[in-house]
Formats: sequence, structure tokens, C-alpha cells
Amino acid sequence: MGKEETSRYDVLPKPVKIFFLVATAFGVGLAVYYIFGLSIGGLIFYYDAEYYYLLFGIFGSCVFLIRPENRKLQWYDLVLSGLMLGMCIHFFLHAREMMLVGWIPASTFNLALACIFLLISLEAARRVVGPAFPAVVAIIGLYPLVASHMPGVFEGISYSFGKTVSAYVFGGEGLIGIPGSVMGGILIGFLVLVGVLLAAGAGEFFLNVAVALFGKYRGGPAKVAVVASGFFGSLSGSIFANVVATGSVTIPAMKRMGYPPHYAGAIEACASTGGPIMPPVMGAVAFIMCVILDMPYHFIIAAAAVPAILYYFGLLAQVDAYAARVGLKGLPEEELPSLWGAMKKGWPFVIVFVFLIWGLVYMRWEFLTPFYASVLLLLLSFFSRETMMTPKRLVNTLVTIGKVVSMVAGIFLPVGIMMAATTMTGVGSAFTSGAVGLGGGSMLLVMALGVIACYLMGMAGMGVLAYIFLAVTLAPAIILMGGLNTLAVHLFILYVANTSAITPPVAGAAFLAASLAGADGMKTALTSMRLGIVIYFIPFFFVFNPALILEGPILETLYLFILCLLGILFIAAALEGYLLKVGELELWARPLLGLGGFLIAFPNWTTTVIGAALAAVVILVTITLKGKRQVRRTDN
Repeated sequence: MGKEETSRYDVLPKPVKIFFLVATAFGVGLAVYYIFGLSIGGLIFYYDAEYYYLLFGIFGSCVFLIRPENRKLQWYDLVLSGLMLGMCIHFFLHAREMMLVGWIPASTFNLALACIFLLISLEAARRVVGPAFPAVVAIIGLYPLVASHMPGVFEGISYSFGKTVSAYVFGGEGLIGIPGSVMGGILIGFLVLVGVLLAAGAGEFFLNVAVALFGKYRGGPAKVAVVASGFFGSLSGSIFANVVATGSVTIPAMKRMGYPPHYAGAIEACASTGGPIMPPVMGAVAFIMCVILDMPYHFIIAAAAVPAILYYFGLLAQVDAYAARVGLKGLPEEELPSLWGAMKKGWPFVIVFVFLIWGLVYMRWEFLTPFYASVLLLLLSFFSRETMMTPKRLVNTLVTIGKVVSMVAGIFLPVGIMMAATTMTGVGSAFTSGAVGLGGGSMLLVMALGVIACYLMGMAGMGVLAYIFLAVTLAPAIILMGGLNTLAVHLFILYVANTSAITPPVAGAAFLAASLAGADGMKTALTSMRLGIVIYFIPFFFVFNPALILEGPILETLYLFILCLLGILFIAAALEGYLLKVGELELWARPLLGLGGFLIAFPNWTTTVIGAALAAVVILVTITLKGKRQVRRTDN
């Protein structure tokens, strides 16, 4: 996450820089104090809302200091920052009264503050992710005022303006409900860890290791992008941070080796999109699933492993087929870093990565683990002069943490509007029953409606938020209607919500990667859909056969996994026009081989046999035709 892409911190006036650093340090300390349940001088948080308001006030105010990055700080940025912090401190001081007496509806003065707070929150979100997301939130926010006048499944209970606004800011169904608990209890530790990793150079380390391992093979830079983004994305859980952190290096390398700009951008977009679904960490989404499903962490990451491997295998298979078809080579030997050298230089990251997995899976420290990992990385930095945390590097680390946490806080601030609007009006339940009703008893149709809902909610890159909302609304209906596996349905929702990052018309990850590659955004997005095709169908496979997520006999999981690998290999060959050991495919063979591959991968013996027969015929005919042409050339 380079400085020039993420903030304007470097050109801030010195007093503002000092405030940003102090606010970040205080915010991180506040999170540690709350999450670890500390009590200094008898000071404790009697209510979670006290902590949530302070946390959002600190990092929400910082959003206006560092965004947008394309212009200098203005006086109104300082005003907005001060208002956000001041109002949140006021809410913090009155949180006990708010919880015990209730502020719904609030007094005239507090209602006015709530209105200003909501408007500023929408502006913070606009500065972070653009106008689409806050526009959608604003429309949803107006819904409770007219809910009783809406048709069909959109009909709900209407509320007055005062009650609606008060519920968004002061109610347990709004900001201080799920958004506060997710941001302040689950995400904050991982965001701090991401900031420390970025400042310490983890992105460069993962790239060097990937280059050393895969750089020499055909299409090496593309395979490096896939592997490096998978590793880094699993740790960060952020698709967009992943694109910027690794794509700024991998995309130029791919272009230099002969990949078209749009193809290079699409590879990076797809590789980054897989980060939040890639064990062993999956960012913070695995913890959110733990809370919602009341399941141990290791169950979640174990279940997510096979589908994630299949996704990245499909991406690597297409990358390899493309490189073989157009004759792209690997990186020159002199450009390859030494694997031992990369590991020797980046050994602290290896230790921290192993420690993180150990803490999450074995010790089950859950939300505490990333804090421990961050401290460990800071301590390990002192074992080398190159990485030693000098005062300057410590400041840079603090700045990076502040940027990362502030940008996420800017996204979460208006989320309470969506959560409260759909909960208090009952439209969430109405949507669920309406989807079931529109499905007419067809599980596939109900799931198709769920796919549309996942996509629409994930359009602004809010895959985690889309998962949270649909996990408590749509998931129960799908599970009850079809008797499906609970964990499979929740993973299904998570997968589909992330598809919006590479699916037009929004395709945020694809357009971001296209800007780094200097390519056409829509062309990059369409190519991303092709490269990431596995993410579109594999969720349907494991939701109907949970053996793919280790919810079944291990032998069944094994043979389904092997069949999926074979089927995906044929699909990749069909899409790219090249099959390993066979060579280039003619136009007539590609759709037939792709269909055969899909039928092989589909978890049903009948379709598998049909698909295998179809693929075998296509391959045999292709080899025969190639042999005859070779004989003719020899005779001539």
C-alpha cells in the first residue's frame, strides 16, 4: 500500500501530523485496553457503546485528514474531523444514560447531532470508496420513513424521522450494534497487524519468495502474482489493499514479460479477490463466521481450504495455458532472487506467520492473536539493522496503521444505517420470505435470488458486510428450505459476495488493477470474470455436496477434489485454447471440452461419467487430427 496511493499524510501540516499520530496511538491503545479487559485505576468500560463511540470518533476523524489523497488539506476537512471527534466524545460521555434511559427518540439537541453525524459518516465513506456505496446507504436509510407504503416484499413498518435517525446512531441495531462489535472487537486487531506488516515490508517479502519459487517457469510473473497475492490477501483480508500492495510490483513485471495490460490487471484482480477466502487466516472474516455460527475457528478454515485451493488452481491453470499458447517464458535467471536469500532476509515474517496460525488454530486466542503477532514482529525487527524499529520506522508503522484503520472505519461508520433500516422495519425477514416465495419451492431459484442479493450488496467491495447482512437474513431460509449444511450455506454467501470485486459493472478490484496496468477497465473486468470462473460455480458445488468443505466422508472429499482438479484443468484449457500435453485447441473443441470439464467437476456420478466421455472424445479427435496433419506435412 504505497503512500502515494493511500493518503496525503506526507503533505499535512506538522501539527496535523502530530494529531494523526497521537490519535492513532491512542486508538490502538484503546482497542488493546478494551479487548484485553484491562483495568487501570479502576477505569473500565461499563458498556460496549462507550468504547465503540470513542473508537469511531478517533479513526473517523482521521479519515478527513488523509482523504482524498488528490488534494491538499482544506479548512473544512479540519472542521469535519473536529465535528466527528467532538460528537463521538459527547456520545461517549452520555453512553450510560443512552443505555439505561434510552435515546430513541432523542432530544432535539441530540437528534440534531445525530443528523449531522450521519451526514458526516456518509461523507467519510464517500472519501474512502467513492459515491456508490454511500448513495446506496442513503437510499436504504430513507426506507423506514416510507416502509409501510412499499409494495410486496418491500413493505415494512414505518417510523418517524426522529425515531429512525436516533435508532441509527443510538440504538443497538445501528452503529453500536453489529458494526461496532465487528470493527471494534474483531477487525481492529487484524487491521493493526496489516499496518505493521505493510510498514515492515511484508509485501516485498512475499513477492520475493514467490518470484524465487515460480519466476523461472513459463508465465512466471503471472504465477508470482497469483501466489504472492494469495499469501498476502489471506493475512490482510482486504482485496483492494492486496491489489495495490502486490499489484504495483507484479503488474509491471507481467507487462514486461509480454502479458497484455488488461490480462495482467485481471490476473492481479483475481488473485487478490481470493485473499478473503484463502486459509489459513482469511483476514477477519473467519472470526465473524465463528461468532455468527458459534463454531471453532479451525472448523471454518478447514472447511474453506479445498474450495480456495480449487479457485487458485483454476487461476494458475489458465495463466499457464495462456503462457504456453503465446510462448511466454519465465524471468531471466539473473532477475530471480535467491529463495534462501529471501527467507534469510524475511525470516521474521515466516515466524510471525507460523505464530499467527499457531495462536489461531492451536491456542485459540482468537481476537487477541493478531495483537500478539504484531508485538512479536516489532520485537523481531530488532534482530537486524535493516529492520530495526528506529524512531523513524516506528512513526512510519504508526502512520500505516492509522491509514489502514481509518479507511476501514470510514466504511463502517454508515453501515449501522443499513443494519438498523432492515432490522427495525422487518424488511430483512420480508426479503427472506419473499425470496422463498418468488422461488416457488425451487431451491436453485431461491439461491439465484440470493446470488443477486450478494452481488448487489458486495458491489462497493463490502464483501464482509454483505456476508454479515445475508448471514442473518437469507441464510436461515435457504438452510431450512433445502435442509442444506449450515457452514456450506455461509461459505456460499461469502464466496458470492466477493464476486462483485471482479464482476461488472462495478468490479472494484478489476478497475483498480486496470488503473495500475494502464488498461481499459471494462476489458480488464471481463477478462477477470473469465480467469476467476471457478469462484462462480464452486460455491454451488459445495453447497449441494458439503464433502468439498470436509463435511462428509474423507474418501468422498478426496475423489471429489481430484475430479474438480481435472474438470477445472479442462475448463481452463477450453477458455485459453491450450491443453497440457495436447497443444493448441481448435475453436470447435473448446466449448465441448469446457462442458466436459464442468460435468466432470459437478458432484454427481452421472454427470461425471458423461463429462469424462465427452472430454475423452474431444481429446482423442484433437490428437488424431493433429497426427494426420503432421503426417501430411512430413509427406510433403
